[in-house]
Amino acid sequence: MRGLLLLLVFASSHTGTNLHAADATEPLAGVDWSAYLGSKARNLYSPLRQIRRSNVTQLTVAWTYDTGDKGEYQANNLIVNGVLYTPSPTRKVIALDAASGRELWKWDATKERPGGGGGRQRGLVFWENEAGGEQRLFSAVGNYLYAIDPKSGELIRSFGQKGSIHLGTGLDVEGTPSVGLNTPGVTYKDLLILGGLGGPGAVRAFDVRTGLPRWIFHLIPRPGELGYDTWPAEAYKTATGLMPWSGQSLDEARGIVYIPTKTAEPDFYGGNRHGMNLFANCLVALDAASGKRLWHYQIVHHDLLDKDLPCPPVLLTVTHHGQKIDAVAQGTKHGLVFVFNRVTGEPLWPIEERAVPQSDLRGEQAWPTQPFPTKPPPLMRQGYGEADISNVSEQARTNTLDRIRVSPNFGPFPAPSLRETVMFPGFDGGMEWGGGAADPDGIYYVNVNEMPWLMQMVETVRADGTPVPNGEKDYMGFCAPCHGLDRKGNPLGGFPSLIDIATRKPRDQIALITRQGAGRMPAFHQLSDTQRNAILDYVVGVAPPSGSRPDEATTRTRPAAAHVSASPPYAFSGFRRWLDAEGYPAIKPPWGTLNAVDMNTGEIKWKVPLGEYAKLKARGIPPTGTENYGGPMVTAGGLIFIGASADETFRAFDKATGAVLWQAPLPFGGNASPSTYMVNGRQFVVISAGGGKSGRPAGGSIVAFALPQSPK
Repeated sequence: MRGLLLLLVFASSHTGTNLHAADATEPLAGVDWSAYLGSKARNLYSPLRQIRRSNVTQLTVAWTYDTGDKGEYQANNLIVNGVLYTPSPTRKVIALDAASGRELWKWDATKERPGGGGGRQRGLVFWENEAGGEQRLFSAVGNYLYAIDPKSGELIRSFGQKGSIHLGTGLDVEGTPSVGLNTPGVTYKDLLILGGLGGPGAVRAFDVRTGLPRWIFHLIPRPGELGYDTWPAEAYKTATGLMPWSGQSLDEARGIVYIPTKTAEPDFYGGNRHGMNLFANCLVALDAASGKRLWHYQIVHHDLLDKDLPCPPVLLTVTHHGQKIDAVAQGTKHGLVFVFNRVTGEPLWPIEERAVPQSDLRGEQAWPTQPFPTKPPPLMRQGYGEADISNVSEQARTNTLDRIRVSPNFGPFPAPSLRETVMFPGFDGGMEWGGGAADPDGIYYVNVNEMPWLMQMVETVRADGTPVPNGEKDYMGFCAPCHGLDRKGNPLGGFPSLIDIATRKPRDQIALITRQGAGRMPAFHQLSDTQRNAILDYVVGVAPPSGSRPDEATTRTRPAAAHVSASPPYAFSGFRRWLDAEGYPAIKPPWGTLNAVDMNTGEIKWKVPLGEYAKLKARGIPPTGTENYGGPMVTAGGLIFIGASADETFRAFDKATGAVLWQAPLPFGGNASPSTYMVNGRQFVVISAGGGKSGRPAGGSIVAFALPQSPK
């Protein structure tokens, strides 16, 4: 097989291509891109070097494919043995000839079960047994995980119940909670290790062949388990959140899986969950074979600001104090990187506990300190003062100065309050789900957002002291963060208006969406039927019964099977980006950057803007960077490829300097991490282009680039 591949590579350099003859010795490693983010180390690195600094300007579009779907297309595509596998914006699974983009097969879950399965699927899992020959793809749609034959596109009926398992199984609770999955899991031997969306907080491993549960690690500890005393007594019966939605990394040689976890719920009020709340907001290292905890580090204590860990940690090797260290680097929404010895969990540089503002909300007990690494330095500003007011126009300057004086920023950990504050770093990073890349030299590359948001809590009791009715109160707690207290939604965030929703959708369909989720909306399985009906009454305009009051027994206590936190006395007023009158971020640029960090020294090598706005460029304003979603990829050719920006552009940067060496337009924003692979001796770089973020146009295309081939 090796000889055949070498022959193909050699032949391609002598049959009319303009590829350099040295490419005949291209290493076979890295020909495929068979795992999410390039490898189980999640380092977005490829050893391919046919495309390099000296020829990257020759890149052209090799082929495109239109999925026929429209939405947030965030898939990091897999390429195995010359076949590209992608989950479309509506969660179809499609196989393409990776050299031409020709469709080979398409699988649609609606043929198995009616109804949609939500969007924003970031990738698939490919598994092959050690002996070779036995293969399967795993994809999640709705509450189900499916096993698909990569060759035929047919379900593998021996897996689970005729080809699928319910993602709510194996959670050690009564019933079967509604659980989704938007980021693929990771395989270790014959295990598939998964996080999820929704559910009571756990990491699980399933048998890749049968779908049967093999182990579970409780992220909300049970009696006798480590961390139980960091919650109120028996919190595991009622607490929710913590599910690790952003993916996992694996040190396959050592059999260690690394889990970044979510915030406990509700995100912005912790009066019902006093304590540090292990294992929320933690990086947890588990024995991949058994699920046994090896070490953990909590990056945010008693989180009140939705600072869930947003991306898989990156495994890399560094030279630290003269010694080679296998490390793990975890990025955060507030632009900090925490770096640990991946075996022992010891930080490579000291981490300091620093005092943070305390809450004035009744019943809240904010944690007095938060961890800050001494190295690397923050990759973004850690506050917003008057020196940061916008300078893109005089009007923006005046308006941002006025607002910051009324709603000041209190650093990366402001305490939620009835007083509005500028939230900076913002709710969408810092780092986001696209992840970081790392090369064998120990250099870490990551894109960062520098977007201001607005934060405010509201009481769920009226000014005259009367309680807000149940439906409106629960709407504030569960729905208003996305759809707004006024129910007008947030188009830029992708959250639709609920005004007159009853004229657009029947009530039973709205109820089904709240149970199963759709688009950006997760499934709210934790709502009781009484809560759900009360919220629907409020949303569609049905008045509550006369004299109704919140049911104290219902709001303060839930049965164990429901896994519901009591409705809080405060509600978050909603996710609101702070934009100026022209629609640009209301802060001095840069608004988005690409960064290189030398993890051997802990120092930033370079920082450059990522993206630009044509209208501002025409006014003579230097590149500002834009809000960005989707990660970078680094190659042995000395290049970093990244889409991510809000200007529908795909770029190649020099990894040594950060200089832009090449760029090309995309049909829609490339809000996905790219992949690279080689077929028949030709290297391709491919990205999913679906847009839909930052108020940009939406579609569903794949675009592949390669060096041109000369006529034979």
